[in-house]
Amino acid sequence: QVQLVESGGGLVQAGGSLRLSCAASGRTVGSYALGWFRQAPGKEREFVSVISWNGITYYADSVKGRFTISRDNAKNTVYLQMNSLKAEDTAVYFCAARRDIGVAATTSAYAYWGQGTQVTVSS
Repeated sequence: QVQLVESGGGLVQAGGSLRLSCAASGRTVGSYALGWFRQAPGKEREFVSVISWNGITYYADSVKGRFTISRDNAKNTVYLQMNSLKAEDTAVYFCAARRDIGVAATTSAYAYWGQGTQVTVSS
């Protein structure tokens, strides 16, 4: 089993930055695809970004150019650097792990999930 714990959320003004971290335990996730999703109140959970085991990255159009995903396999951790934040980025952010070398943008493709961390962007 893989346990995921997110941190780094908080309240920030529009235009500001936050860096989310997600630490994995239980297993080494170096061969896993690691993703970030978010869920705003009253909305479905949506894909934000994913990084493959070998560092290939994909982003939702809504965050492309503003968010950067990265991973540190030595620390079993994935990060999401969020810049130029907008009010519409407000959501609970979840990290997820997929035991597959392929990347995916659907929630059903991920077996392991963190509890989430709240990001609130004030306008």
